[in-house]
Amino acid sequence: MSGCRDLRALRIRHFTAQGVVKGVQKGWGYTSGGLWQRGPAAGAKGRCGALRVTSPAVSSPQSCPVQTMDPEVSLLLQCPPGGLPEEQVQAELSPDYDRRPLPGGDKAIAAIWESRLQAQPWLFDAPKFRLHSAILAPTGSQGPQLLLRLGLTSYRDFLGTNWASSAAWLRQQGATDWGDKQAYLADPLGVGATLATADNFLVFLRRSRQVAEAPGLVDVPGGHPEPQVNVPLHTLSQPRLLGIARNETSAGRASAEFYVQCSLTSEQVKKHYVSGGAEAHESTGILFVETQSVRRLQETEMWAELCPSAKGAIFLYNQVQEVPPESPSSPALSQLERQ
Repeated sequence: MSGCRDLRALRIRHFTAQGVVKGVQKGWGYTSGGLWQRGPAAGAKGRCGALRVTSPAVSSPQSCPVQTMDPEVSLLLQCPPGGLPEEQVQAELSPDYDRRPLPGGDKAIAAIWESRLQAQPWLFDAPKFRLHSAILAPTGSQGPQLLLRLGLTSYRDFLGTNWASSAAWLRQQGATDWGDKQAYLADPLGVGATLATADNFLVFLRRSRQVAEAPGLVDVPGGHPEPQVNVPLHTLSQPRLLGIARNETSAGRASAEFYVQCSLTSEQVKKHYVSGGAEAHESTGILFVETQSVRRLQETEMWAELCPSAKGAIFLYNQVQEVPPESPSSPALSQLERQ
């Protein structure tokens, strides 16, 4: 049995800095009728450094074709220009969209999890939403424009499938057995946001080396801006969905990428971040990139420091979100450390 809910039941503030849905652990429930939610958790304290990157000068109802933008990421779905507001997106939840049991059973997943816990005892399991498919309605059609088909999975299953050494084989076997190379994978739906400040900077975070995925790399805020960046919710606009990208370094795990406008300046955002948030331990620093420089970010050294989900977010931002055109004579990006 499945249920449908508008995107207001999937608001960006209920997802983690890793870009992985925390599901029930963050206050989500899964019932035959769909989703329910509780309020966000309280904050905590933390400290950081900060970096600013500037430029001195200025149709069929199916998933979009996959487009490769970088060896680490591919585009699963691109929304219409400007993105989709929450009322234009629905989520259908059903056990039919859960992953298939592994050939020979799931003992390998349990073994991988125990091994990871020995190396990183701070890890914990939690339910996640699994993206089965995304269906975009034909242009000009009435009602919601996008349907997300979701099942349930877990962080343990994510590490035991998408991050397993056998992930490539699982994709091949899924294609053979079910006609779907993701059939045996946990594929938890990640969520990220290109967060724009009032003075035209995008916000990035330096991921902690304590996290299991992409440690030490640079990411966009993972959906829950108020505990991750610690900015007040009332300073954030409603999110607009830009599209869905796949992380090819984790066997094609998908991440929904949003655009959110903040009424605070980059300096004000930095002050809120320094004061800490509920998951401040997941990042160690905050970075700012001028919006007009983002279109050329792939040409800079910073691109190599971005985790795949952040690359997908920037690619979709440049394709879908309307931003002022960049001056063709703009020189190379410069970096300024801010204390």
